[in-house]
Amino acid sequence: MKSTADEPVPFDPATPDDGFDVLDVCHRQTIFTLGKLAALVSALKSRGPDAEARALAADIVRFFSTTSRDHHEDEERHVFPKLLASGKPELVQAVQTLQQDHGWLEEDWLELSPHLEAVAAGQSWYDHDLLREGVDVFIALSHEHIALEESLIYPEARMRLRVSERGEMGREMSARRRARE
Repeated sequence: MKSTADEPVPFDPATPDDGFDVLDVCHRQTIFTLGKLAALVSALKSRGPDAEARALAADIVRFFSTTSRDHHEDEERHVFPKLLASGKPELVQAVQTLQQDHGWLEEDWLELSPHLEAVAAGQSWYDHDLLREGVDVFIALSHEHIALEESLIYPEARMRLRVSERGEMGREMSARRRARE
């Protein structure tokens, strides 16, 4: 469960040249954190909320409560609008699916986070079977969601946004994060 050399290097979006760089890095961080979440749930079955599990749970909660939510907001603000206005039915349908996914992922997270917060606090009241089932759904939906974005939505949006718009997108995303710190 410990971090390894395979852990993605955090991206400092202080002055990104392209907002898609930030989005792409967040996808890599999300996939890595989903792996940590699966490992945590497996380890909890045998070891319970030991010190390593508590630290890992806290990291996971922090990521999905902040970085992941910021990422979804970035997509809603900067990526989806032009695609919804494209007039291309397959793009509009894909974006609407992703918007619905954002709602479902948020609902799933709101159900999972209290259990993971309990683990982070060293409490053992969480229901492991319920946690396992919820995590499996959350992980599967997250992977499907990222796959659709990377295979269709991001390439289309990159083509439709000028380089200057993509730079402005990155600057706005960075400014919003800094304002919250």
